[in-house]
Amino acid sequence: MTAATDGFEALLARIRLLESSPCQAAEYLAALRELRIWQSARLARTYQDFRADPRYAQAVEFFLTDLYGPQEFTDRNQDLRRAWRRLRRALPSAAMSVLGQAVELEVLTLELDHAMVRALGAVRVTDALYAGAYRTVDNRAARLRQIDLIIGIGTDLDRIVSRAWLGALLHAAHVPAHAAGFGELQDFLERGYAAFRRMRGAEGLLCAIREREALFMQAMFEPAEHPLADTRARSA
Repeated sequence: MTAATDGFEALLARIRLLESSPCQAAEYLAALRELRIWQSARLARTYQDFRADPRYAQAVEFFLTDLYGPQEFTDRNQDLRRAWRRLRRALPSAAMSVLGQAVELEVLTLELDHAMVRALGAVRVTDALYAGAYRTVDNRAARLRQIDLIIGIGTDLDRIVSRAWLGALLHAAHVPAHAAGFGELQDFLERGYAAFRRMRGAEGLLCAIREREALFMQAMFEPAEHPLADTRARSA
């Protein structure tokens, strides 16, 4: 195996650990889903200005649904596991980087969410309870890595859309990929490509994400100095 394949297999092993039987109890899964819905709603509020801008709206929705949403990504991960070696030969390195970072982001987010659920318990999530659990979990390095992965995915997608031939390749691969059972993965790549191509330059959005998520993290750890109410930057 190559180092890249070993790394991908290690990520899948971390997912399997999170899918162990204690994490599949109905009450636990309900608490996990409520947490993820709360977090998705927070992100939607934080980036409502970008969502209202036709230039950025599609890319923001891609982040909120394909990279960080309340849904599960099991089908996409299974597609990627089956197709990994084939894709490494067919796609440019930037595209493979997007896929690898997307899986790492999902795994890291799941690990943080599971830690949050254990800290929260079976309660309805509120701003105050969330902030308390966030400080209890206290994993700053993982939170920073989470932000770095989001920015890395966006940077790679922004680089990819400058290559017109890749758009043609994705279009040509649509039917064969679905026929081969890789439809979820194919659709993920197509949605990311379309969203960033429409944006015509991602720097403004990516800078806002880094600034606002850093402010949110600071607000969680230092609530007196940085109130939770509004983590949107003054300028977009």
